Amino acid sequence: MSLIKSITTVGGFTLVSRLVGFVRDILIARFLGASMMADAFFVALRFPNLFRSLFAEGTLNVAFVPLFAGELHSGGKKRALTFARATFSFLFYVLLIFTVFMEIFMPAFMFVLAPGFEEIAGKLELTTHLSRITFPFLLCVSLVSLLSGVLNSVGKFWAAAFTPTLLNLMMIGALFIITPFIHSDFAPAYALAIGVCLAGFAELIFLLYHIKKAGLLFGLIGPFRALFHLSKRVKLLLKKMAPGVLGSGVYQINLFLDTLFVSFVGAGAISWLNYAHHLFQLPIGIIGVAIGTALLPVLSKHIKAGEKQEANTQLNRGLEISIAMSLASMIGLVLLAHPIIAVLFERGAFTMTDTEQTSKALIVFAFGLPAYMMTKALSPFFYARSDTTTPVKIAVVGVILNAVLALSLMGPLGFIGIALATSITVWVNAFQYMWRLKKQGEFSLDKLFMYRIKRIVLAGCMMTVALYSCFAGLSTYTPAWQHEHGLLSVLYLGGLIGIGVVSFAGILIGSGGITVKDIKSFLRRG
Repeated sequence: MSLIKSITTVGGFTLVSRLVGFVRDILIARFLGASMMADAFFVALRFPNLFRSLFAEGTLNVAFVPLFAGELHSGGKKRALTFARATFSFLFYVLLIFTVFMEIFMPAFMFVLAPGFEEIAGKLELTTHLSRITFPFLLCVSLVSLLSGVLNSVGKFWAAAFTPTLLNLMMIGALFIITPFIHSDFAPAYALAIGVCLAGFAELIFLLYHIKKAGLLFGLIGPFRALFHLSKRVKLLLKKMAPGVLGSGVYQINLFLDTLFVSFVGAGAISWLNYAHHLFQLPIGIIGVAIGTALLPVLSKHIKAGEKQEANTQLNRGLEISIAMSLASMIGLVLLAHPIIAVLFERGAFTMTDTEQTSKALIVFAFGLPAYMMTKALSPFFYARSDTTTPVKIAVVGVILNAVLALSLMGPLGFIGIALATSITVWVNAFQYMWRLKKQGEFSLDKLFMYRIKRIVLAGCMMTVALYSCFAGLSTYTPAWQHEHGLLSVLYLGGLIGIGVVSFAGILIGSGGITVKDIKSFLRRG
């Protein structure tokens, strides 16, 4: 399978997952709103994910896939599967022990993660119960990540790329199928937690089926041998995972601190931030990841060939696309935050107040979007040079700064202060990347970038004027109007988004800020 086809496959299923995820979030907002049980469920969902990148996506795949592919190439299928079996067994037993330990001591860990919940009667207990239900998902999804690496190594991408969609579908199904059978005031939250747990097992069974179909099935080895008689390849894998674990650990500390701080803000705060953050992550997950994926192999090729000028040129073009896409997304999210939240979420348990508060968080998050996109373009330059230390250093500075800002701002600004701390921190991180590259003499902004950035900013200004002018006609917009004319509100919002896209793209392309040929050429090189 060609690289372009592989990226298209993964990107297509990522888009499907994001869209199904939006449906999931809409239904969660309808059933749970921004209530106490919504806060409890979001923390219960976040808790296994705090460890997910340590054991799975952020570290395991990056280290495992090259080693497994190397075994396939040099030692054949049998040797590669022996390595996969040893790795799978080690991971299974370690995570099984870890999961049992966490289940036993869950109340203590919940108190550490969200101590502010104790101030509201029953909230900490509910969060603990839900976390005990969701936590086995960590075991399953980590094994799923390894199986995904095996399939990806032999050019089979779609099954692994489909698993996030399976999780979203299971959560949606749980809301409708399981909720009626639970006799509790918090039935929807319990149903969602059960859905998450079942989704983990469903993903694992789904990938095991495709592993068997591909003729790559392997079993477990005994626990004593798996844990205490590690092969040289497994030891090498663990060694290669270490930098990734450190980097992911820094990121998880950030999430942990954000959860801890917001638990003191009050009921609904975690839910408002969560709904806003999911919307904010949409352009990052689709555009940012695509740019990073396309840049990494391009930069690696030129750097290894000693073609520094060409690498510099490609990074400039990647930055142009990142800034253009993120600026348009930022303007749209800032100006249309209220109608977007209302149209998507305001129904059932999600109230007018929830719309107002979530909109505020979305606006603040959106101001950090260009910085997020810039880091997605800049960070591959370091990885292409096998420099994993610098991104970790930048992440450490970010964690410390985010903690200080969150503590300082949450008092006067509440949950908005935590969102503001996040946006400020990502801008500082982006400038750190730029400064370090410039200091090392590895990167400089070229004349074409300076020419185009002026036109990108001009397109952003014109988009702002066009959107604001059209949106001003909706000064009498209320959530009640949205309820009475739901289809009309969706069409109106779609029209506004269309006006924004056309005005931005028209000015940008018309002024020479970027061309369709540039975008196609950039993606083809990936």
